[in-house]
Amino acid sequence: MGQRAPRRRGARRAALLAATMTASLAVGCTAHHGRPADDGRGESHSPTQSPSSGGTITAAGPVLAVKIDNVPEARPQTGLDAADIVYAEQVEGGLSRLMAVFATKLPKSVGPVRSARVSDLELLRQFDEPTLAFSGAQHKLLPLIAKAPLRSASPEQVSGAYYRGVKKSAPHNLYLRPDKLLSAAPGPAALTTGFRYGAAPAGGKPTASRTVRYPAARFTFSWSGDKHRWLVTEDGTPTVTTAGKRLAPATVVVQYVRIRKSRYHDVLGNNTPETVTVGSGKADVLRDGRTYSVDWKRQKATDGTEFTTSDGTPVNFAKGQVWVVFAKA
Repeated sequence: MGQRAPRRRGARRAALLAATMTASLAVGCTAHHGRPADDGRGESHSPTQSPSSGGTITAAGPVLAVKIDNVPEARPQTGLDAADIVYAEQVEGGLSRLMAVFATKLPKSVGPVRSARVSDLELLRQFDEPTLAFSGAQHKLLPLIAKAPLRSASPEQVSGAYYRGVKKSAPHNLYLRPDKLLSAAPGPAALTTGFRYGAAPAGGKPTASRTVRYPAARFTFSWSGDKHRWLVTEDGTPTVTTAGKRLAPATVVVQYVRIRKSRYHDVLGNNTPETVTVGSGKADVLRDGRTYSVDWKRQKATDGTEFTTSDGTPVNFAKGQVWVVFAKA
């Protein structure tokens, strides 16, 4: 995929903004960031590669990013198997929260949806005017979300896109209908992440299972030769969707980053960790039953993340869903 082309903020941005406004008005979107439904606890790009085919395609519309509740009470979740990328970050109390990114297809429903975090704003800068679906945020963070180069789509702004499920109790029962926000999936070119897809690099260490621990959560990825995928287990329980489908990404990235205290706190006074995704560091890429120790680099927020071997050779991911778990360096 190589370097991304300079941003052209003229006609392209105007067209995207017009499309966004039209879609927003169609479902009752307003410019008001009302009170959070959740207590908070919790430009053009160069062509890119398709995660499904590996081919080069032309840039399309914006991705849909959805904040997903990931405490045990929220599971099983809905729609995660349709995501192109699932990011896992640490939040208050050492728990985890997910951000699912959709580009190649849109499920009928996604959720449970929960609140945004300050780390999301930096992470989402790599995309061109993404739509962020979330259930609210800490009050001091809402003005930053309003100023960010994204389309904010909370229940207060787009009420017709959300509904409450009946099988879980609040706040773990808020779901999104993606087709109320996007008329169609934007396509793989919207995934301006810097990820490359193709043949595996040389070397690697045979790996049957890998566990990543947060203070109050853990992820385990077990290789299945039959499925040729990594089976996801969270907090000791196999991770499935509400339809009973086991979550099984083709590639897992354990990315070691700075996790620092932010100026935000939840209603109980717990500090909100801030995950820093601009910079450089080490990562482990899991694919095809092997682990590759690599370097990562993201020079500025509008860049994707490059993963390379020690000699600077780009590292390809396997075709299919990618999980990125941010771990403390």
